[in-house]
Amino acid sequence: MKTPALPRYLQGPVHEDLQAKMVFVGGPRQVGKTTFALSFLDKPHLNHPAYLNWDVPQVRPALLKGELPPNQPLVVFDEIHKFARWRNLVKGFYDRYHSSTSFLVTGSARLDYYRRGGDSLQGRYHYHRLHPFSLAEIEKTASPKDVDHLLRFGGFPEPCLRGREKHWRRWQRERLQRVIYDDIRDLENLREVSLMELLLEELPHRVGSPLSVKNLKETLQVAHDTVERWLAILERMYVCFRIPPYGARRIRAVKKEQKLYFWDWSQCPDDGRRFENLLACQLLKYCHFLQDTEGYKMELRFVRDTDKREVDFVVLQEDKPTFAVECKTGEREISQAARYFRARTPIKRFFQVHLGRKDFGDADVDVRVLPFTRFCKELRLP
Repeated sequence: MKTPALPRYLQGPVHEDLQAKMVFVGGPRQVGKTTFALSFLDKPHLNHPAYLNWDVPQVRPALLKGELPPNQPLVVFDEIHKFARWRNLVKGFYDRYHSSTSFLVTGSARLDYYRRGGDSLQGRYHYHRLHPFSLAEIEKTASPKDVDHLLRFGGFPEPCLRGREKHWRRWQRERLQRVIYDDIRDLENLREVSLMELLLEELPHRVGSPLSVKNLKETLQVAHDTVERWLAILERMYVCFRIPPYGARRIRAVKKEQKLYFWDWSQCPDDGRRFENLLACQLLKYCHFLQDTEGYKMELRFVRDTDKREVDFVVLQEDKPTFAVECKTGEREISQAARYFRARTPIKRFFQVHLGRKDFGDADVDVRVLPFTRFCKELRLP
């Protein structure tokens, strides 16, 4: 497999936004945020004077004194959200130096959430979410071999580029340990760390199915609100994400059930869940890209009725459904659920995506069955 060509898919939009405002780049731990940020410096290395990492003790005193490295057109703040009053600190630097210096802020947690006191930065920054590698990023020709590689090793740069089973296992375990014992410990008041680990071990088996918090609380023997709080923490840390149902007037849609997926789809233990999780991540990346770069309101949902008919994903733009996607590992005939919802919802396009080679459709119901590689290419997933 070829090494992904740099720059990453966000390079152009972030470069443009830096001309007018600060740019915040959030995303999962080890998704490549630091490498991405360094690529904007004249010499992309960790010892560059304009790269300021809050985790480095020598950096903190100067920042707290309001000092920046001189004569730098761009300054990168990494993991600065771990400082309780980081927003006031960054706001002060921006208000003082923005006429001569651009600022790029990165962090492995939702920078738009952690606002621990201080004045608002509203209107001073654009926010981008950096996702793992997609099919389009790892190989422009998008061959089936690349899909197999993504499914096996995930889209995070280190295990994806190494492509070794032993390295992937060690990397995955060490990453989750750092999320729990470093990131969550620094940002959240969490005492039940061992139970959080048990939750993380349980969740991969729930991917793609309606998530029952009641069942999880009984398994872990904790309160319902506790499980909800832990899930919210994992979402803020870009470990997992949940998607809500989409309801249309002519169907008896479920209203409260949600489905959960991981940013690292390689955590899923079986092939079917892993492929569905990969597709969920590609669609979420598509939604975030349009929202962060074009300003559209984008949502990823699923459609399911009380009779348990379901289509895996629905993409909404400005509150209107634009297309739906059903995920199948095999080259099957058009699902009855897709036919049913196509006739009873305002969703204009239905796709049934699989890992095979067949590409066919039914004009009568306007549903198309096609390979995952072709779907990604035609939809122009970033």
